[in-house]
Amino acid sequence: MCTFVRMSDEKSMRDRMLAGEPYLADDPALTRDSRRAQRLTHLINTMDPTDHRRRRELFTELLGAFGEHSEIRPPFRCDYGYQTSFGARSFANWGLVSLDVATVTIGDDVQIGPNVQLLTATHPLEPGPRRDKWEAAEPIVIGDNVWLGGGVIVCPGVTIGADTVVGRVSGHPGPSGRRRRCRVARPGGARAVTA
Repeated sequence: MCTFVRMSDEKSMRDRMLAGEPYLADDPALTRDSRRAQRLTHLINTMDPTDHRRRRELFTELLGAFGEHSEIRPPFRCDYGYQTSFGARSFANWGLVSLDVATVTIGDDVQIGPNVQLLTATHPLEPGPRRDKWEAAEPIVIGDNVWLGGGVIVCPGVTIGADTVVGRVSGHPGPSGRRRRCRVARPGGARAVTA
């Protein structure tokens, strides 16, 4: 026995992705969007590095928003581009990765060090759905005047509040076997933590 399903009543996989629901990435619209992002990032990453005007035009076309007086130094990578909003007067050094399956919102006056990764994509913990290639995503929000140090990885669903500093900590023991101490900077002072 067959069940008749009206396709017009079902969400496309692209619509499911945009709604934050589990989806399969084999949707033709997602393939088209991904190819668009690949084409634009290729142009950005291979162009004359001193042609700031043209690079700004390409980022304005690629991203959901690209604020005034902002700069992203190539290479830059993203899944779709239109899911990433980059605020005014913000700066990203070389090697920014924005896996923007869900929205990535970067506030104004943000400083991003080299090789930072903003990763919204998630995958099922259960082996069956993961084998069947289901995926999902959770948004990332980076508030105004945040500094992300080099090599920081921001995971799915994370919100970083305004005026926060995030640095990468290695956790490597010192030469005498003692653990090193570092400072976590935040508004109102810093607190020493063991890494």
